[in-house]
Amino acid sequence: MSDSLPQKLNKVIQIDEDQIQQHLGELVRGTVEETLNKLLDAEADQLCNATRYERTDARRDMRAGHYKRKLHTKAGEVTLNVPKLRQQKFETAIIERYKRRESSVEEALIEMYLAGVSVRRVEDITQALWGTRVSPGTVSNLNKKIYERIDKWRNRPIDEAFPYLYLDGIVLKRTWADQVANVSVLVAIGVTDDGYRQVLGVVEGAKEDKSGWSGFLRHLKKRGLSGVKLIISDACLGLKESVGDFYPDAKWQRCIVHFYRNVFSVVPRRKVKHVAMMLKAIHASEDRAAAVDKSKAVIKKLNTQKLRQAAQKVKDSIEETLTYYHFPSAHWLRIRTNNPLERILREVRRRTRVVGAFPDGNSALMLVAARLRHIAGTKWGTRRYLNMKLLKTMESEENLAA
Repeated sequence: MSDSLPQKLNKVIQIDEDQIQQHLGELVRGTVEETLNKLLDAEADQLCNATRYERTDARRDMRAGHYKRKLHTKAGEVTLNVPKLRQQKFETAIIERYKRRESSVEEALIEMYLAGVSVRRVEDITQALWGTRVSPGTVSNLNKKIYERIDKWRNRPIDEAFPYLYLDGIVLKRTWADQVANVSVLVAIGVTDDGYRQVLGVVEGAKEDKSGWSGFLRHLKKRGLSGVKLIISDACLGLKESVGDFYPDAKWQRCIVHFYRNVFSVVPRRKVKHVAMMLKAIHASEDRAAAVDKSKAVIKKLNTQKLRQAAQKVKDSIEETLTYYHFPSAHWLRIRTNNPLERILREVRRRTRVVGAFPDGNSALMLVAARLRHIAGTKWGTRRYLNMKLLKTMESEENLAA
């Protein structure tokens, strides 16, 4: 008899933890809602200089009812009774007018989206964290806020000199008339006189041709880009000619990595490693004269090995890859390739891969620009990249020698 009693009690005394948690959540949410509404009423009293229904000569305004607004808080969704006044507009310091969501939540959504989290994943995360599932439309509307700031950032004046300028483009997919087409986004970063890197420009180009690059360089020059001494890029179609049109005093350095790839395209796979060692030997020379001599030996050797197409490519383009020898030797490794820009474009590609095909070119441009703006605000833009005093010293010595 005594053994069966505890078993009966166990069946009677049961604790439903889910119901308790739900009840506690409702209590907290109710308290938050009550507190916020009392604060709103207090603000209205202060603006009226009198409490509700109070008759006094000092009263400055009258109540005119209220309207309901929803607000998503960490405690859940609450209903606010926002007061209306007869003579003046009620603007609360507690909750901004028409605000549905805490600013911290808005910022978190924007940061998640720009950091590379897909819209679907953002929905799942908000459901888990705040108990509210946002729609793709909500994320899109939130991003419109930051897009306005991005446009201002893209078109800001350039009021510093940038001796080194890196140019490149990224090709993305967009849907057009139920077909997928390419859209190019052109990007420029520069190194200041103090040796720090900045993202200088991001524009949409119909394609990476002369008209596209000319429009981009015109955009940079119009915003004030000056002091350019060296432009580093791939041998993009029309880019070299465009550089001469807008920055005739600047030298042009062809990225040696892209040059190598161009040579490898006509080399049998089994010989690529051997040819790579030959090309690297050219750019490991102690000065430009030695590099030119080495290139002649490489061309001769390639012809001997019956790699005549590779030899011709080296002969035609090697001079374009040796421009960096005109600058301080401590800078050579960082100004003979487009790697500084390629690295951050890899980050952009990682983010855009989540999207797939964009609905239009502007959407692609905005997301690329947003990601670059985010990168520019990290340690990438706050670390000194080059000691530019070496360039100034070199120029001073050359002027004295002249």
